Amino acid sequence: MSLDAGAGFGELRTGNLGVRIATDPAEVDAAQALRYRIFYGEMGAHPDAQTARLQRDRDDFDAVADHLLVLDHDLGEGVSAVVGTYRLIRRGAAARVGGFYSASEYDIDPLLRQPGEILELGRSCVDACYRNRQAMQLLWSGIAAYVSKHQIGVMFGCASLPGTDLEQLAVPLSYLHSHHLAPPELRPRALQERFVPMDRLDPAQLDPRAALAELPPLVKGYLRLGGFVGDGAVIDSQFNTTDVCVVVKTELVTEKYSRHYERKIGGRD
Repeated sequence: MSLDAGAGFGELRTGNLGVRIATDPAEVDAAQALRYRIFYGEMGAHPDAQTARLQRDRDDFDAVADHLLVLDHDLGEGVSAVVGTYRLIRRGAAARVGGFYSASEYDIDPLLRQPGEILELGRSCVDACYRNRQAMQLLWSGIAAYVSKHQIGVMFGCASLPGTDLEQLAVPLSYLHSHHLAPPELRPRALQERFVPMDRLDPAQLDPRAALAELPPLVKGYLRLGGFVGDGAVIDSQFNTTDVCVVVKTELVTEKYSRHYERKIGGRD
């Protein structure tokens, strides 16, 4: 594993919590262990034999990615402090493994055609004890700092809705399709063999406020930043989720979060 020493932005701090890029393989391993506990232990993902034996969620993309970490310094430093993570992959990193992870579910050519740097976000999780406003804002602020440092214009990724029962997910899927579909020039489309229609209900039947409340916090966070979704959902049987492809132009990310932390915290090293 080759970690890019220049990828980070120092560390942002708020109280006992900090956010930064992983600096050594042991920290990446801790992130993979956290992912395993949450995805397989809590969310009902189905491990293969090696994944179950190692108790790590990992794949070939981990070796080229930057791994954003939320750390609780009250627990110690480094490995013992990891309580949240997000996987970040830029164009050059994706090229080293033959493409982006999202391309296994979506035709992302409209995103690849965008000028400048783009960023794929994935494998996000936070320990149950830290699923609160403070930790989530810190995670988003780390993304904003990374986006600013690397001059990223568009970020995207597969975001998950829990479960694979399309009847139960009809309201949130229909709401996303009718209210947040990406413009054509930014619109990924689920691969034909995996395409699940999202427009499952008549938009006139939807209560937007109630539908929004059914969405996972991460998806709602993307939407607050002006995010869009691609056309079509994808069932991920291994992870027991139904995925949508989210696309965010980054102007609002850097404006909302970077300025907030520069003004109020400034805990960079």
